[in-house]
Amino acid sequence: MTGIDTDPVNATLHGYKALDVVKLEIRGEENGNDIDPRKFDMMIELLTNHNPEKHFIIDNGAATFVPLCAYMIENDVFSILSQQHKIMLHTVVTGGQGLKDTLNGLNTLIKNFDVPLVVWLNRYFGEISQNNKSFYEFNIYQENKDKFAAVIRIPQKSAQTFGKDLEELFSRRQTFASALADDSLPIMTRQRLKIFWNEVCEEMDKAGLVSQPMGEE
Repeated sequence: MTGIDTDPVNATLHGYKALDVVKLEIRGEENGNDIDPRKFDMMIELLTNHNPEKHFIIDNGAATFVPLCAYMIENDVFSILSQQHKIMLHTVVTGGQGLKDTLNGLNTLIKNFDVPLVVWLNRYFGEISQNNKSFYEFNIYQENKDKFAAVIRIPQKSAQTFGKDLEELFSRRQTFASALADDSLPIMTRQRLKIFWNEVCEEMDKAGLVSQPMGEE
């Protein structure tokens, strides 16, 4: 698996040194604060110059969401990539004050791309509900069921224990695998991380997210 980090502001994925991640420089040379859409061409070259047995994960942050969507639409990118790769879009829907914005992002993907969608429900900031309706009862889900490949519920755990351990894990840019093998971490920290990661894996297994790449029997 190779990761591609397209976020010019918070290159979080690239910070995980245990992973194979390429940082895509997408700012223009003349004005370092502006995104140059032509820089996305390098990403397409990278994706098409590898055999279809290789998995890629592209991390796109808020700063590049609109430019990247516009680039993919204007250049009909998926018609090229689908010749080699099985394409799947992942997005997060959060509870609390971020609910509206994350639903708008999901709606943008639904309207513009005809590829399978995976939604990750993150209830850390609050329950995902509107007018006493759950996500599965939202109009956006009911009217587009056929486009959803899976809906993953991120495990909801105690903020004082699991939440603290996860915050520290992410701040260290440490993978779950490396944390579980790290004897310097307290045993109960590792136990909670193990429980959380196992539950996430169970959710992914139920959804059938990890499948064979195109071309592999």
